[in-house]
Amino acid sequence: MQTETRARPAPANTVDAAEVAKFEAMAAEWWDTQGKFKPLHMLNPCRLDYITAQIAAEFDRDLSSPRPFEGLRLLDIGCGGGLLSEPMARLGAEVVGADAAERNIPVARLHAEQSGLKIDYRHTTAEALAEAGEVFDGLLNMEVVEHVADPLAYLRACHDLLRPGGLMVCSTINRNPKSFAMAIVGAEYVMRWLPRGTHEWRKFITPDELFALLREAGLDPVDRKGFVFNPLSWSWSLSARDLSVNYVTASIRR
Repeated sequence: MQTETRARPAPANTVDAAEVAKFEAMAAEWWDTQGKFKPLHMLNPCRLDYITAQIAAEFDRDLSSPRPFEGLRLLDIGCGGGLLSEPMARLGAEVVGADAAERNIPVARLHAEQSGLKIDYRHTTAEALAEAGEVFDGLLNMEVVEHVADPLAYLRACHDLLRPGGLMVCSTINRNPKSFAMAIVGAEYVMRWLPRGTHEWRKFITPDELFALLREAGLDPVDRKGFVFNPLSWSWSLSARDLSVNYVTASIRR
């Protein structure tokens, strides 16, 4: 039997201003598949496979139907230019896209309008949404937790944004020598996919650390997978065993 965890008062803000500034500087390039967000465009099909499978399983939805997520209210926190918000809207969900980087929002709104999609984009934070009493069936929390000032406080705000039984999909980067070599040296210095300094290795979070944080925030982790890059096929795939660099988790609000 599920019991609801009493909501905790969220701190006013866990936003790291320096981290936000990095992404504001790149805002205009969100939909350039060969620009600074090329790694996300390459990873996006793999992310979407995981996200849609988790949502479909949790809410008993048939992905072969035209709009399988009809009736679900989803929050894409740290939405950027809308790379995940738009597919969720196409699948029928009512989508709120939120980002602490103000310059991302007009880019996301314009692209959604050009794509004929209705998405509620807001320049705001998880804490502000929680304090306003917003509640969602699902929360997409992708590549954000390694950029906030206080991961536990941030995840507590995410918990409070979910209805009991709600699903959060959260991805981030492991912290080990391999992730330093690939996510920082490889992506920022060798391939130059991202500006130098986009990531800070010390802020990366191991899967065990993230599971502990999720539990402390009042969420039950139910799954985790690795995103694995194959340099030969130049593509990403999901792995049940290799969580050594990029990985994703699913958790349920108690």
